[in-house]
Formats: sequence, C-alpha cells, structure tokens
Amino acid sequence: MNRYIISTSILSADFARLGEEIAAVEAAGADWIHVDVMDGHFVPNITMGPFIVETCRRITQLPLDVHLMIEKPERYLEAFAEAGASGLTVHIETCPDLSGTLKQIKALGCRAGVVLNPETPVGAIQAVLPEADLVLVLSVNPGYSGQEFIPETIGKVSEIRRKLDALRSSAWLEVDGGIDVETLPKMKAAGATAFVAATAIFRHPAGAAAGVESLRDLL
Repeated sequence: MNRYIISTSILSADFARLGEEIAAVEAAGADWIHVDVMDGHFVPNITMGPFIVETCRRITQLPLDVHLMIEKPERYLEAFAEAGASGLTVHIETCPDLSGTLKQIKALGCRAGVVLNPETPVGAIQAVLPEADLVLVLSVNPGYSGQEFIPETIGKVSEIRRKLDALRSSAWLEVDGGIDVETLPKMKAAGATAFVAATAIFRHPAGAAAGVESLRDLL
C-alpha cells in the first residue's frame, strides 16, 4: 500500500468521456477515484448520486472515495455502499450523531471518514478521531471545483496530524481543495497523507495522466 494517496476527483472530468478519463488516471497511477456528492442544500451545487458511483464501479477497480456533502447522510449510506463505494466521508456539520454515523458506515463494509469545513474548529471532531478511518480537511469552501486554496487550513492539518499521532491512529489524513503542484508539498509537510485533486488533474494542459504524474512526482 502506498504511504501517500492521490485521489482524483471526477468533479472536473469530462463526463462525455468519463470512462476514458478514469482509465487514463488509473493507468497514470492514481490510487483512488474521488466522487463529490452535493445535494443543493448543504452546499449550493447539485452533482452526482449513487448512479454515478455505480457507473464508476463498472469502469474501474480502484477504490471509490465518496465525499457526501449532503444533509442527513445517514439516509443514503446504504445506497452508496451498495453502488460500490469503498469509503464514505461525512461532514461533522450535518451529523448530530457523528459517532453513530461512522459506526453505520463501517457496518456497511466501507472506510468511515469525517470532514471538516475550513471554518469548523478541529475540536469539533476530537471525540470521534479514534473511530475515524479517514479525516478530510477541506482547503476550500465546499460546493465547487476550481476555488482558491485557503492557506490557513495548513495549520489545521498540522493540528490533526499531532492528534492522530498521539492516538497512534492509522487513519488517512486527506486534503481537498486547490491541491496542485504548489500546495501539495505544503500539505504533505503539514502531515497530510491523501491528496484530492480535480482541476490540477483533469484540466492539466497535457491531459489527466500528466496531471496525476505531476502530483505523484512530488510524493
């Protein structure tokens, strides 16, 4: 298993050529396919649901890293697990019983992750850190691809890294938002181990495979 993960977000892929796009990043050495699910309520954008996850599952054997930017995610966990999600990541901001939701995800056989929005303090997830298989720090506000990286989130990653190390946790520390050749090294130095990239991969001038390779070279 790689010590560092490149998770390619299909939010910036060309959906008319989704099969080719996923095949290209898989061949280039991407580790996970990241699926951003948005409901138009928790975030202003509306994107994809279980049908897209099921489509990706038919296209690739890579783990599907599914980020649920939705209200009441517990209602949909089973549908996403059945569609082929490998990991389900939920927001502290939408889960009144976060511990219960993480247990539900694990019971479905998926990696259980928790997400922090840029303005949410690390203390909000302190109680569930021992249960999390993955912690995702958003370095942009959730909702749209291609936003400007928020530098203040680097300190948040460092803080979570210290807490995970103190717990001797093997959880992935994932970052998502404005991750490119400039920001990835800063997040890696802060302690991140999994890097979600959309624009830097699928909008790379030389193609998606070159996008993956440019990030992989930094790891």
